[in-house]
Amino acid sequence: MLPVVVREYARLTTAPLAHNTLDAAHISPSAFSWLVKLGQQFKANGLQLLQLDDQQWLRLDNYVGVLESPCGQVIEILPKHRVEGECKQSARKLLRKLILNAMQLKQRETEHTDIERFDAPLPEWLMAQFLTELDVLVKRGMRFDYQRVEEPQRFLRGQLDVVKQLRQPAGREHIFHIRHDIFTADRPENRLLKAALLKVCKTTQDNDNWRLAHELQSLLHELPASTDVQSDFNAWRTDRLMAHYQGIKPWCEFVLSQHVPLAVQGQWQGISMLFPMERLFESYVAAELDAAVQRMPGIKGEVNTQLASKYLCTHQGKCFFQLKPDLQLKLGDVSWILDTKWKLLDAADRENKYGLSQQDFYQLFAYGQNYLAGEGTLVLIYPAWQKYPAGTELGEFRFSDKLTLLVMPFDLEAQGAATDLILKLQVATSWLKCLPYTEAVFQGC
Repeated sequence: MLPVVVREYARLTTAPLAHNTLDAAHISPSAFSWLVKLGQQFKANGLQLLQLDDQQWLRLDNYVGVLESPCGQVIEILPKHRVEGECKQSARKLLRKLILNAMQLKQRETEHTDIERFDAPLPEWLMAQFLTELDVLVKRGMRFDYQRVEEPQRFLRGQLDVVKQLRQPAGREHIFHIRHDIFTADRPENRLLKAALLKVCKTTQDNDNWRLAHELQSLLHELPASTDVQSDFNAWRTDRLMAHYQGIKPWCEFVLSQHVPLAVQGQWQGISMLFPMERLFESYVAAELDAAVQRMPGIKGEVNTQLASKYLCTHQGKCFFQLKPDLQLKLGDVSWILDTKWKLLDAADRENKYGLSQQDFYQLFAYGQNYLAGEGTLVLIYPAWQKYPAGTELGEFRFSDKLTLLVMPFDLEAQGAATDLILKLQVATSWLKCLPYTEAVFQGC
């Protein structure tokens, strides 16, 4: 069964199509039924995975990642950061970057394979990263530990269990009940790695991944696989002696489908993971802004995420409706409240208010009144794309003479996008001249 590659808000159907696109694709009836059931699980937990149009069509929401149904139908969901053209390669590259940032991971460079060179599907890329980390771990040495074993043997070793020995029935005096310690690799972390490796061996379709996976399997053939994944993950140690295992843990979680908002039921060997796109965007913007602030010379700054200290109102002495802006940027004595929105604006469509939401403006107004005391600058950050490119300025939106809102694009594919955004904020708030450095110094840092 061929994999299906779509993007956010794509429509999936069991009806025949001339050809699949990023916005509409054909899937098997069993995969369609499974997706409907999965969507019901999400809805029961207050999440929106998809919308059912009729008995043959459904529309995905803004989750990205990969899903594999029990029948083997693989559905790769990419970000919708462009509208024109089939942009699988750039969307995959963007999604990989956002996932690495959200999970605080680093992609290890390898010599035996360059998975980026041929635009591998997301599942193959995930498996390649896991195999690369496991290869490094095996070469460095897996962690062994002592385990206590109690067993009957024909020889003495370790300690004799006197109580069991005295209760030995007649005719078995030659059997000794002993306790002893063995030095073994059979521990939760290694069992999980073996389970993930077996899953990769059965799943991968890439030659390089298949070759490396079976080489590693031959090295770990005596190691048992995990039979209780969740329990073994809970027992994963993070002490100093296990520090070299920390790099592989997230990739192992990916392979064993531990990054799905709801547990995907079933015993099939597949890889499933989902991320809400707005969270990936928010996390990436926050990380880039924080890195840019840390590089700034001569001024103290910080980026705070997920503020939750203010409320919209009080009632009978209790606070009601907590206000949670995405970001707060502080430079010196000046601070901005920022909110990220994963939505494509149209800078030329002024008649329809560029695609801006009135509800978002109400939300930012409440943030400004409570976090900035009604005086300062608020910022809405949207992804840059063809109709809203980096550098586009829509001008100020004024709530009052002292409280303004800026709408700014953020280029996810450009270097220095966070630095440019901070510089424009400083210029817009007219206090750049007060800083102890010049624009040229700032842009070069």
